[in-house]
Amino acid sequence: MRGTMSAPTSRVVEIIELLARPGDTRLRYSDIARELGLTQATTHAILTTLCDRGWVIRDLVDKTFTLGPGLVPVAAAVNTRPFVDEARVAAVELTAEFGYAASVTEKLGDSLQITAFEGGESPWPGDRIPYAPPFGAGFAAWDTDAERQAWIQRAASSNAAIAERLADTLARIRERGFDVDGTSPAVARAANLVGTLDSGAIALPQNVREMLDRLRVEFTTMGFPDDSADSPNQPVAAVTAPVLDRHGHTALLLAVHPLVDLPPRRVETIGKRLIRATAAISGRAAGSSRSRRPSG
Repeated sequence: MRGTMSAPTSRVVEIIELLARPGDTRLRYSDIARELGLTQATTHAILTTLCDRGWVIRDLVDKTFTLGPGLVPVAAAVNTRPFVDEARVAAVELTAEFGYAASVTEKLGDSLQITAFEGGESPWPGDRIPYAPPFGAGFAAWDTDAERQAWIQRAASSNAAIAERLADTLARIRERGFDVDGTSPAVARAANLVGTLDSGAIALPQNVREMLDRLRVEFTTMGFPDDSADSPNQPVAAVTAPVLDRHGHTALLLAVHPLVDLPPRRVETIGKRLIRATAAISGRAAGSSRSRRPSG
């Protein structure tokens, strides 16, 4: 849950994230200040501190900045988190087995981030997806009651019928053990745009806000296809199962992305395979966690 923001900390994080972007573009001091809308004094102070710590290094010839070796211990700590490495291996295996792309998704505050994508280039917009319906049902289904309700209200704050449907959907996902997402990449981009427009950063006329509310409801409805046994083939963007932490909450999501129409039986096959994979990861990680606890 998002708390009080620290502006100075946000600026440091923004610079690190900017320098971590993929691509060959090398940024100078003035490029960073202009890109992030920072003053020269603020940019200079942050970069000087980051260089002193070795998190960033400055090329003495072309005066550009890149991430430095001081971040290696941080990256190593991230890579040794439980679940993650095994989930990436499982994604590769699932891609080979089904012929579809597979992914690993983690939750960062109010956003979802795809941290691994195997078998193709991720078709989803940007690095992060809002943690709001129709996205992230696999997290919400195993979340606390309060967080589950917060997720529902992000799409249904004024629509009791949609809120009830979402609650029923989450209960069904939890009972079945996996989620089926019908949100195509095109719909995902549109839903992401609606979320951006309705972020509160811009004062919108009431009629525009009502239209955005209706669009959000439509996107939410599209995201959860009819999973009845006699339903025909339906578009499936992702079949997703959770890797659970020791508290029984979702640590990350492992997904297969058919991006084609599939019959219910095929979806069930993929879902049950995902459940076996995620249960094995959850069990091994939980055992490893117990073995690291101090005795006595």
